[in-house]
Amino acid sequence: MRKFKIACVQATPVIFDKAKTLAKAEKLIQEAAKEHVKLLVFPESFIPAYPAGLGFGTVVGSRTEAGRDQFKEYWENSVEVPGKETNTLASLAKEHEMYIMMGVTERDLVSKTLYCTMLYFSQEGQLMGKHRKLKPTAAERLVWGEGDGSTLVSFDTAIGKLGGLICWENYMPLARMAMYKKGIEIYLAPTADARDSWNASMIHIACEGRCYVIGCNQYFTKSDYPKHLQNELAADRPEVLSRGGSVIVSPLGKVLAGPLYNAEGMLTADVDLDEIIRSKMDFDVTGHYNREDVFILNTKDQPDMLKY
Repeated sequence: MRKFKIACVQATPVIFDKAKTLAKAEKLIQEAAKEHVKLLVFPESFIPAYPAGLGFGTVVGSRTEAGRDQFKEYWENSVEVPGKETNTLASLAKEHEMYIMMGVTERDLVSKTLYCTMLYFSQEGQLMGKHRKLKPTAAERLVWGEGDGSTLVSFDTAIGKLGGLICWENYMPLARMAMYKKGIEIYLAPTADARDSWNASMIHIACEGRCYVIGCNQYFTKSDYPKHLQNELAADRPEVLSRGGSVIVSPLGKVLAGPLYNAEGMLTADVDLDEIIRSKMDFDVTGHYNREDVFILNTKDQPDMLKY
């Protein structure tokens, strides 16, 4: 398939409630299917929400029991991979013949560690694989562990080669290059960054990688938190904790949809994979514009691209 429609969801999760958030995701998937979308992207940690504004009772050198209770609540609403929630998402992907990328907080039942994770589902109803964020940013490290090269995944699918990185991983040049070397054609960038500079980064990555880029963020406010957590939010944060900024960009850096700010919504754009070929005439970061005689990148444990 060379021409098709892609979309990303900028939505408010039912914060810290994975069952209700999954039910909301199902409705959004159904809406996308009515638009004949072939790839639908959700934000970073959509299930059970990116915990913006929470400190989990921590300052350097000290933790609180209330903070540990918050972490336990977040852990209980995080997603096992594979598990009940991934089975539901796989079934929805198959029902609607759609590739889906869902951002989740994943819980590891062995280590009890949480990870910020991208889950990829095929239109045939398979959990194709997952990517765990390599380096959580700043206070995220209180909540999430680090991924490794084994989940720097990419997929050769009926709608092109898919892959991506989470939020500020996209500021890591070597991580981007590891993805480019796989021949990524549609680059997914779920995020929690709603600044104007993030939109600029999405355009840069599209131009650098000569690929379609989908940047996808949540929209939510302090009042969207459960009442028992609203008083725990940092007082100096604004009411709007994430204004969104989701965007879809072409391989030559043209903004095809968005950026969308201060509202929920779904962005759609038409893809023509032949545009990627056209864009590489004068720049190909892993081809004729690469100098492997000067620069060598070895990525530890990165898996081969999987065929779907």
